[in-house]
Amino acid sequence: KHLGSTVWSNTGIGKRTAVDLAKRGARVIMACRSRERGEAAMLDVKTESGSSDVVFMPLDLASLKSVRSFAENFLKSESRLDILINNAGQISVQRSLLYCFSGKHILPSSAPSRVVTVSSVAHNFGHIDFDCLNKHKTLGLGSTMNKYSASKLCNVLFTHELNKRLQGTNVSCFSLHPGQWDRGWGTDPSQKTKFKSVNWTNCCRSETPEQGCQTTLHCALQPGLEPLSGRYFSNCTVRNLFAKARDDAAAKKLWELSESMSGLQ
Repeated sequence: KHLGSTVWSNTGIGKRTAVDLAKRGARVIMACRSRERGEAAMLDVKTESGSSDVVFMPLDLASLKSVRSFAENFLKSESRLDILINNAGQISVQRSLLYCFSGKHILPSSAPSRVVTVSSVAHNFGHIDFDCLNKHKTLGLGSTMNKYSASKLCNVLFTHELNKRLQGTNVSCFSLHPGQWDRGWGTDPSQKTKFKSVNWTNCCRSETPEQGCQTTLHCALQPGLEPLSGRYFSNCTVRNLFAKARDDAAAKKLWELSESMSGLQ
């Protein structure tokens, strides 16, 4: 039986991904910040999938202490991890910094295994200000949209670098654009207003969470994708990236700075 862990999975495509994996017979670990919402989502997933093998574990990706606690608890309770799905959609530097590290030391022992990171087409509009990141520990001091785009570019670059660092381990990693849907940012009306006002969203077709999670599931489950490790997918198809999203030097610099900031060196 495969074991899949979906990070930030109490709403939207994260929740739909958990349902689909559970229906397929996987043991699913739902990692979410809010215990109340996470446990409620876990019950929903159990009911909809018909599986009782669904577990909630608290994880706040904005807290290094929480990430370490999650990893320790996971290693105590689970013997393997076949698929790690990083689905957090809201904006936090720490989430971008820790996506790959949280599974780096667990997945190789369960190989063949996969890391799937949900990014966005918005990465095309992102810019990483390394001076700001180093000085202020933030991806930027500008608008919410600028920070979001930068965080999504980080997702793609992390996947690019992670693939290099996991060569020979039989661990594959992928980043992806899931499509546009109502991501549940409605809990913060100001966030929803800001994102609806961005022109680039008009170029993305509107999808339901069920449709939106298909590329995630494709990257997690489709046999034979190993030669495409490190690549970026959209609509279940590998896509070419602009130069800034496959910049070896930037990816390496981001990784090393992230290790330094998070104390993982």
